[in-house]
Amino acid sequence: MPTLQQFTGCLLGQCVGDALGYVIEGKPPEECRAYVDNKIRTNQLADWSGQYSDDSQLARELMISYADCGAFNPVDYADRIRAIFSEGRIVGSGRGALEAAARLEAGVPWDQAGTPAPSAGNGTAMRVAPIGLFFAHDHTALIRAAEQQARITHLDPRCTAGAIAIAGTVTLTYEGDIVPEVVAEQVSDWCRPFDPVLSDALLRLPGWLDNPLDVVLEEVKSIGDCPAEWTGWPGIPVFITPSVLWSLYAFLKSPSSYVDAITTAMAGGGDVDTTAAMTGALSGAHLSLDAVPADWTRLVNDRGTWTYDDLITLAHKCYEISYVRDKS
Repeated sequence: MPTLQQFTGCLLGQCVGDALGYVIEGKPPEECRAYVDNKIRTNQLADWSGQYSDDSQLARELMISYADCGAFNPVDYADRIRAIFSEGRIVGSGRGALEAAARLEAGVPWDQAGTPAPSAGNGTAMRVAPIGLFFAHDHTALIRAAEQQARITHLDPRCTAGAIAIAGTVTLTYEGDIVPEVVAEQVSDWCRPFDPVLSDALLRLPGWLDNPLDVVLEEVKSIGDCPAEWTGWPGIPVFITPSVLWSLYAFLKSPSSYVDAITTAMAGGGDVDTTAAMTGALSGAHLSLDAVPADWTRLVNDRGTWTYDDLITLAHKCYEISYVRDKS
């Protein structure tokens, strides 16, 4: 099963990627690349607050729910999503999740509250990585849990497919060397019932890894029927399909380097807090916590709360639950 260091690496890797990307969310690729070169690569981050956004907040709440319930419980997780929105604790938010949280607050059941198609934001995928660790040896349960947590905020099947793609990649890459063709084929198979477009694109992904970054960026942006509200975004939009594909590309392009992976994610511009969060979770789960620069992990926080020590403790609890379950 995944190790304790992979549980901690997944959560802290996500929070770091999110917090670094949050600074330049919505910026064009050239501005994001300048930030990477002048700030991240040179570690000139003295003014960086370490604040992460809703991407990591909701992944954290997923893990809190798992720790408190001793299992994945969509009813409990939905209530936590409702609470973090209604209490004003959310840091940034997509429209689909915001509308779903309002329906949850009004008493709509968790499996009916999601925003319907064609709303297809990436909120379902940005928070799902821990599912890939919870159900590392039960792929049927993994797909079911990824689908259930997606329905809480988004009913568009493309959003379910994106969530399965991220959780499934975590499961397939936490152990041993990565063979991109094998990962892409399996994840494509899991996604196909929900989104054939994403499934087909995943099969092409290994062929992108040696192509120039800007060539890949333009191809990724062209995949899927992007809702009109996001067509003007610079770089990678909030739309689930390209944001998931770009995050998987960034991870598989640099599977042995956390920093290279998240900076590739940021180089695409656009919704960089989310792409860097997803890429960071994938890389942290694969390489473990030691691969994530300690100077960065020690600074992440949520308005001064849920800092490094709190997140480590949470990851420990989730690991212990998974370990006991798998041993039994």
